[in-house]
Amino acid sequence: MAVTINTLGGLALSRDGVEVKLPASKRTRALLAYLAITARPHRRDSLCEAFWESPNDPRGSLRWSLSKLRPVVNSPGVERLRADRERVALDASDIAIDTQLLAKELRRPSLSVSRLGEIASCLNAPFLEGLELPEQDIYQRWLNGERREQERCLTRACARLAKHPDHALDEQLLWTRRWQELAPLCPDAATALVTLLDRLGLTAELARTGEELAHRFRRAAISWSVADRVQAATGSTPEAADLTGRQLLARQKIHFCRASDGVRIAYASVGEGPTIIKAANWLTHLEHDWEAPVWSPLFRDLAADHRFIRYDERGNGLSDWNVDEISFDSFVADLETVVDACGEQRFSLLGISQGAAVSIEYAVRYPERVRHLILFGGYAAGWRIGASDALTREREAVMTLTATGWGQDNPAYRQIFSSTFLPSANSQELAWFNEFQRRTTSPENAVRFLSVFSDIDVRARLAQVRVPTLVLHSLGDQRIPVEVGRNLAASIPNAEFVGLDSDGHLLLGREAASRDFLRAVREFIARH
Repeated sequence: MAVTINTLGGLALSRDGVEVKLPASKRTRALLAYLAITARPHRRDSLCEAFWESPNDPRGSLRWSLSKLRPVVNSPGVERLRADRERVALDASDIAIDTQLLAKELRRPSLSVSRLGEIASCLNAPFLEGLELPEQDIYQRWLNGERREQERCLTRACARLAKHPDHALDEQLLWTRRWQELAPLCPDAATALVTLLDRLGLTAELARTGEELAHRFRRAAISWSVADRVQAATGSTPEAADLTGRQLLARQKIHFCRASDGVRIAYASVGEGPTIIKAANWLTHLEHDWEAPVWSPLFRDLAADHRFIRYDERGNGLSDWNVDEISFDSFVADLETVVDACGEQRFSLLGISQGAAVSIEYAVRYPERVRHLILFGGYAAGWRIGASDALTREREAVMTLTATGWGQDNPAYRQIFSSTFLPSANSQELAWFNEFQRRTTSPENAVRFLSVFSDIDVRARLAQVRVPTLVLHSLGDQRIPVEVGRNLAASIPNAEFVGLDSDGHLLLGREAASRDFLRAVREFIARH
């Protein structure tokens, strides 16, 4: 029996084309949407916290809601809603959800003007209209994040319609205006708009719009000018965005500073503009990074209009390898040392993976210096915190394998990490990352890093963060599950969460998720 769920314009569920009456309870309908769209098991305690106030017997309320949902989602012989004493899950493998189908269709390279218009019209409808729960912060954050994702899909549809060759110029202008409204800080949208105004001879509007856009981008510290329309028309790109990794490598300036215990830390800066400092993470190398299929495209884009500063953690890259201490405290101290050496008083701080915890600790200690805190693929507690005996044995076995096989020519040992960091990488990308890991640190230090990461615990610091915070996480991350990222955002006051359509703990430069990452970061910095 075919089941479809429509989320645009309000929640509706149909079986074999016949709409099913949903429970009258708003929270129960919101729970249905949440279970279907997240499509993963949830702990009962987490659901209670997300949907009900504690004094009102949330576990009893959850049981009542599940009893109302079972006859709605289950079919004869098919049990989709599964619940035990600990967890609840809705098997959505055979459920068609409208937003997911539209997003998938939108990824097709060739779509007709009429179909693109239909998709844009559908995406323009309110997502889960009427299912707001303002008093339930966790659910509301999730709902707002899903609505932002829907808006990003609508933006992509409008961008394609604005550029579609089957449209007349006046039709392109209508869609370009809509694209620019949805993405007010997108240079491509702005350039397309002024280019069309110029081609249509709308001189007065061109002058007024160009001035407004230039002022907006200046306030956001984004490089753009009306003259960019000439580059758009000729197909050229700004110089900084077009630089190869090798050219940027030649431009970056590498320096060394010494931590309080005498360890030499290598750091580098490239580009001009507002400063972004990236905390170190597993694993980096100031020179080899520019050739990476993982980091290089992101670095190039950020360096196009920012002063981008990064450093190699002690024990890897160009920093000292033979060090007495590798610990979480030393990681934070090294970041402090690099910031002081750079002379930056105010900056945006980017933390990736375990670098997120380091960045959180730094932001709590020095809120006056951090303009924005941006976290990707991060976690507040390492795997050893609350680990079972079985998990402990498994992870310690991996560390033993790392110690014996890391430096060998056979990449099988390093593949343990590559395959979970980058599950969708092709053979060449995996080979590059395997070799990159071997070149950036020793087997002994790799084990020391893994041990330290397992004991990280900044959970008590999350509520103390007082700077604007953006949390990004790959929805299919196989290294650090997306739920960890969502919990991180929920625990930091007023943090925003953006889920990226990727299965990588790290992002490949060729992924659309990389562009979404950059767009989200730029928009967040501009708004704060």
